[in-house]
Amino acid sequence: MKSAWVSGTLLLVLAACGDGDMDTITLDGARFSGDLRSERSDREAFVATGGPASVSLEGSRQAAAYQAVQHCIGYLGSSDIAWINGPDVADDQLTIIDDEVVLTGRCSEP
Repeated sequence: MKSAWVSGTLLLVLAACGDGDMDTITLDGARFSGDLRSERSDREAFVATGGPASVSLEGSRQAAAYQAVQHCIGYLGSSDIAWINGPDVADDQLTIIDDEVVLTGRCSEP
């Protein structure tokens, strides 16, 4: 019984440690975090952010795009996205707010 309790506690501790890494990617040794917002009334539309953009635009862009893909897979079961302001735009055309790259789009059904 004691070993089952210890095993269960260990699993909970390990699970809690990993939660922060779900929103983080590493590129060239730097860590980038992302976030995503969508309205409850229209979950297909989203605004994804990633940063810090001052460290790397590419890393920030990838962190935001990762959030968008994860959201669309979770919501519609597909990674298809109709980008409005996507990760494929030139660096000088990226929207950057508060040191974060901002990407917008809509999840698409396959």
